[in-house]
Amino acid sequence: MIQCRVCHKPFPIDPFPHRCPDCGGLFGFSPGLEYLPEKIEPNLPGIWRYRMSFSLPKTAPVISLGEGNTPLVWSKVHDKKIGFKMESQNPTGSFKDRGTAVLMSWLKAAGIWEAVEDSSGNAGASFAAYAARAGIRGKVYVPASASGPKRRQIESYGSEVIPIPGKRSNAADAVLKEVGSGAVYASHAYLPQGTAGIASIAYELFEDIGGAPGTVILPVGHGSLLLGIALGFEGLLEAGLISQIPTLIGVQAAACAPLYEAFQTDSPDIGPVAEGKTVAEGVCISDPYHGKEVLAAIRSSGGSILKADESVILKAQTQLAGLGFYVEMTSALVWSGLEQIHESIPEPIVCIITGHGLKNG
Repeated sequence: MIQCRVCHKPFPIDPFPHRCPDCGGLFGFSPGLEYLPEKIEPNLPGIWRYRMSFSLPKTAPVISLGEGNTPLVWSKVHDKKIGFKMESQNPTGSFKDRGTAVLMSWLKAAGIWEAVEDSSGNAGASFAAYAARAGIRGKVYVPASASGPKRRQIESYGSEVIPIPGKRSNAADAVLKEVGSGAVYASHAYLPQGTAGIASIAYELFEDIGGAPGTVILPVGHGSLLLGIALGFEGLLEAGLISQIPTLIGVQAAACAPLYEAFQTDSPDIGPVAEGKTVAEGVCISDPYHGKEVLAAIRSSGGSILKADESVILKAQTQLAGLGFYVEMTSALVWSGLEQIHESIPEPIVCIITGHGLKNG
């Protein structure tokens, strides 16, 4: 079930708060997700065959654009077999679709017809597409500097786009003002509902590989991707289907790397840090809301947090293109992580390609 991590109050579907209305704490799953192979529904589309693990209200409808079932493509890198999980092939071009589909199902079950979100691009595009699918009126606050293709994508689905000058965090501040006036905040960063959909990446990797990978490398901003994958593997572990969680390696842009700094110093405090300019705009998060949970998941897996400079990110995108993968700059972080750590991590190694290169501005 979903409950407050501080006072343990169950999530109140009405009025669908992004924080606990009693203590202000963040919501999370407790206990984790339940993976039951015998309850998989193969006739449902994409991620929805795992509906039994999503903890959805019974009245929640299936909101789908065909998300999930993304290919796992293997390449030889440094004499190792590396798998690339192509989340860029989801309907709106990023992994966000898995989480948004489930969150939109929650919103429909709650009878919500209008919601707001903030995003540097991918989450906003996913929100707008699934809002259109669900018949929910959407409004998305974006940094005015957001990638042109991403902004046009959001607008094309019919959501209202509100550009906010300045830093990425300014868009987050702006949306909270509207939420304070009563708007429903369908936040991919605050709300945990979407992580249940993201957990399906772990289930698919388990099925494709025939077990758990040794290591998973992925970009990290707020950390919803990492938390979702960890949640999925924890469900598989609890079901007795794997013997351990894969080593989780998160990669951040050096220009904005609060989790890296906290990991290196073993600090209990995470962010905020200076919000430097980076081409990896999808992870430009100076104060990650679930930072402590992200670091706990990484440490318990025996993993680590790495960082990459701008020149390295640009080069990494070119190197991935040389393998046939055209990725957005945020996804290129995984190549940098692979280059830094491939000699010392368990195999098989999987890199998560989070977004398509056509989203680059």
